[in-house]
Amino acid sequence: MNKMKAKFPDNFLWGASSSAFQIEGGWNEGGKGPTVADVNSFKRSHLQADSKVASDFYHHWPEDIALMKEMGLDIYRFSISWARIIPDGDGEINQEGIKFYNDVINCLLENGIQPFITLYHFDLPYALVEKYNGWESRECVKAFERYAKVCFETFGDRVTYWQVHNEQNLMVRVDERVNITAEDSWEADRQRAQMDYHMFLAHALAVKACHSIIPEGKIGPAVSSTCTYPKSNRPEDVWAARLNDWFKTDYCLDMHYYGRYPGYYMRYLKERNIVPVMMPEDEEILKDAKMDFIALNYYRTLCVSYLPADDDHPVGERTFPINQVDFDQYGYFHHIKNEHLASSEYGAQIDPLGLRTVLNNYYQKYHLPLIVTENGLGTADTLTEDGKVHDDYRIDYLREHILACSQAIEDGVEMMGYSPWSVMDLLSSHEGFKKRYGFIYINREDHDLKDMRRIKKDSFYWYSRVIKTNGEEL
Repeated sequence: MNKMKAKFPDNFLWGASSSAFQIEGGWNEGGKGPTVADVNSFKRSHLQADSKVASDFYHHWPEDIALMKEMGLDIYRFSISWARIIPDGDGEINQEGIKFYNDVINCLLENGIQPFITLYHFDLPYALVEKYNGWESRECVKAFERYAKVCFETFGDRVTYWQVHNEQNLMVRVDERVNITAEDSWEADRQRAQMDYHMFLAHALAVKACHSIIPEGKIGPAVSSTCTYPKSNRPEDVWAARLNDWFKTDYCLDMHYYGRYPGYYMRYLKERNIVPVMMPEDEEILKDAKMDFIALNYYRTLCVSYLPADDDHPVGERTFPINQVDFDQYGYFHHIKNEHLASSEYGAQIDPLGLRTVLNNYYQKYHLPLIVTENGLGTADTLTEDGKVHDDYRIDYLREHILACSQAIEDGVEMMGYSPWSVMDLLSSHEGFKKRYGFIYINREDHDLKDMRRIKKDSFYWYSRVIKTNGEEL
């Protein structure tokens, strides 16, 4: 095999990632309350695995952290379950949940691994939906600020790196993620805009609290990154591609960085008559929250053509021909397949150059350090009769994307680290355990837990060598 060489700074952070509802299991153990993610997963229990057991990190964490040490991780990026800390979202603090995460954090540190914590990864305590309709209410903002402060005060003496929300810009697009049930499209978009705004406000309050409580702490957003190509060089298609990136990611980063919506996004909110309710005091809160880095999750690129509005479809109205994540928008853009790119088993178009592009774009615009906190290939792995997983396809995917990171660094981009998805196989929201991303195979199927054995894939050994050589041996 040809070994491509790449260069990374000596302090580069090599890691791997997960999230609480996808890996922990123990969904109702240790005092944890139910979450939106739990409820959504239970709706599909008859079709696929749900969050009740997941990868059972809740019971296997010492063994799992030992494997992380063996792999050589510098950081482990994981999320805390809000409902494990405060079961109903804004009530009593659950000391069993505190102990669980204290034990995990201490074990990571004892094994030379820095915890990199996400406060909120799609798993809103369900009680807040029942009480306030979740993020539609400012009460949810208050509850999140309190929860964030509890985490900073409890774990901040040992944890330097924090993310607030995972992929707010993607989360808010998907109705079930934020528990939007309105059938009317305008009402759904009105709720979505208000929820989005409240999450921005919560993000700003968390950033301020982190800097106040943990003077050496570093905190920033984790966005689902987009890089969109035009179908043609027709000016309308080129403009549509720009708009897709702006509407899917850039508006979110602008809000975090500048504390206000960019003009094009405010225009859209006014076109749809869905400008969220904002309080006068919010302006200063949003403006003063200065993030320390940008984390980006990157899997694929997109391709669009211009989609004109008409009498039946007003400007700004969204439509979902494939899914809610890649929505089309009248007067803006329509998604098509890029004929120049190969696709994964699940349709994501594979494009390492797109990663180099977004790294350059974000750094040139915001001049903040960048870290990739998700990047990976989801596919159905095969366990051989002799108990091995030969996932050369995953190695090839990761190698090309790590090389793209190195090229971005050579372009002048300041990168902190690379933490792909995922440290081990975990629950995929819509494919259960059929779709696997991990360096470690979990020996279970959707409806057969088997022995939950942890099996090191070929990619495990490969990534360990990448880390040991600081990316020189790919």
